[in-house]
Amino acid sequence: MLSVKPLFKRFQRFEKPLYGLKRPIFESEIMEKIIRHLKKSENVLLISHVNPDGDAVGSLLAMGFALEALKKDTTLYNESRIPAVYRFLPGAERIFSKSDIRKLGRAYDTAIILDCGDLQRIGDAELDIPPFVKRQDEFSRSDADFKFQVSTVINIDHHVTNTRFGDLNLVDPAACATAEIVCDLIKAMSVPIDKSIAACIYTGIFTDTGSFRFSNTNKAAFEICDQMVGLGVDPYNVAKNVYGRYSLGRIKLLNLALDSIEISDNGKLSLMTVTADMLKETGTQPEDTDGLINYARWIEDVKMAVLIEEERNGERKNKRLAPHKLNVSLRSDGSVDVAVIASHFGGGGHHTAAGFTIEASSITALRNEMLMLAEEIED
Repeated sequence: MLSVKPLFKRFQRFEKPLYGLKRPIFESEIMEKIIRHLKKSENVLLISHVNPDGDAVGSLLAMGFALEALKKDTTLYNESRIPAVYRFLPGAERIFSKSDIRKLGRAYDTAIILDCGDLQRIGDAELDIPPFVKRQDEFSRSDADFKFQVSTVINIDHHVTNTRFGDLNLVDPAACATAEIVCDLIKAMSVPIDKSIAACIYTGIFTDTGSFRFSNTNKAAFEICDQMVGLGVDPYNVAKNVYGRYSLGRIKLLNLALDSIEISDNGKLSLMTVTADMLKETGTQPEDTDGLINYARWIEDVKMAVLIEEERNGERKNKRLAPHKLNVSLRSDGSVDVAVIASHFGGGGHHTAAGFTIEASSITALRNEMLMLAEEIED
């Protein structure tokens, strides 16, 4: 397994993005190009990342509503089932998942990829685009379950590790959420923001800033959310749905996850594990692990938290995959740049929140490797 120890001393101290600054001129130019292109588009496919969070769902829906206001034919897709906590959002029932993929059309003139650091984040589907715009191996994967034929790819994201995989890339690491960028784009498109769009934008920002508690919370987060409340969003209703309703199975899963927590010898790293057996025992889904890592991160003196999630057997049909396909989430208090660590393993994210997927011989092997990272964390 790759060692990431050398990365710590080089990247443990970092400069945070200057959240909330006015967008650079080049971004305004990109927005204008995107708007001109969308005016000519007729059939648009919108996709956000697998295992979606509130920003992925909210941005997807808000952009979809905006394009429909412009009389565009839109298809909203996310490989995963939309988590129950976000199904209160208007239009959530219209998002197609992997189980619906055979019902969808194959040809689109434009694909908008939202909240994805790279194309692999859309899941097992593949974007089949003309050869003259192919630039990355990500565009051509022999193991793809389904191909969407598209002419132009628009990439809208706020991850610092974004690979700029689109034909048009609207990427702003200083934005608190992709929903912030989407809000600015919708305004630039001169589309009136109604209550439905407002609810989706508010939820995207509210969740990606951790209820305005994370370090990416900026002036724009408060300004935009204030505007959305003025348009009819009920903050209590959003908070109640996102954080106030958990199934009994999720509570039981939380109990098992808390019991799995290990602390490094120096107390600076915490590690939580969620196995496929835990999901089976509690009758829960992968979506129910959302937010669990925060409990490990909130432990006193911990600077970095790790959550290792084992995919259920048979969840992916590709028989060539290793027995243990593990999804790893990383969180930091700001003293460790976890995006660098995630990038080392082919993943990405932000300075304080990142992740990657890896095939490992065993959970124990990866767990031990992660715990060894604590030795390099400085005071």
